[in-house]
Amino acid sequence: MTRLVPDSPIAAKVFPSPNHGERRGVARPDSIILHYTGMPTGAEALTWLCNPVSNVSCHYFVWEDGHVLQLVPEARRAWHAGLSNWAGATDLNSHSIGVEIVHPGHEGESRSFPEAQIAAVIRLCADICARHGIAPQRVLAHSDIAPARKRDPGEWFPWRQLHAGGVGHWVEPAPSAGGRFFGRGDEGQPVQALQAMLGLYGYGLTITGVYDDATEQVVRAFQRHFRTERVDGIADFSTITTLRNLIASASR
Repeated sequence: MTRLVPDSPIAAKVFPSPNHGERRGVARPDSIILHYTGMPTGAEALTWLCNPVSNVSCHYFVWEDGHVLQLVPEARRAWHAGLSNWAGATDLNSHSIGVEIVHPGHEGESRSFPEAQIAAVIRLCADICARHGIAPQRVLAHSDIAPARKRDPGEWFPWRQLHAGGVGHWVEPAPSAGGRFFGRGDEGQPVQALQAMLGLYGYGLTITGVYDDATEQVVRAFQRHFRTERVDGIADFSTITTLRNLIASASR
């Protein structure tokens, strides 16, 4: 019997899931999507991701101690992103590598991610990005691509630490300060400009000029990733300035 060899040297071995298919219209992945497992134990999550009836899977699975398994070949389309949108792409399963990080999620008691686990995530993502030429701003949270449905990997996930390790896009969040802010029900050109900025960065958002449910959900997802001090869906000075600085740094 032929031994399966992981695509990434960071993975210890292949633990195959049957849940995958052909990538659609994409020759190779251009994004990484990070998830938390959101289940009480890693063993339960791994069993579910490899169960044929679950219709879910991922490419890589990272245990709390930093041990990494590969479940689906990188050339294949794993089923981790679901209904999603980023920079005009709506089939993020075809565009991405999915990484599941063992963590109980918002419903669990623990919030921090172990250092060994984050170190492994950094090594794994750095390797994937180098081999596939994935841009820093394409290392994304599940909540970034599906803000109405998902919250993972959560506001406690250390994106700053990933960036310090050479993975992902980051600027220091602007400090909270006074000044005008926008929230549910506001309308007009400033809201339209905010929506345009979020769309320019990559978030799937229709420009309506109305601060509606969808806008609030996207702002909350943005805060979860880039301004975690307060995740409330209100576009305050800190949120808007951080977004502007991210756009500026991405275009350099």
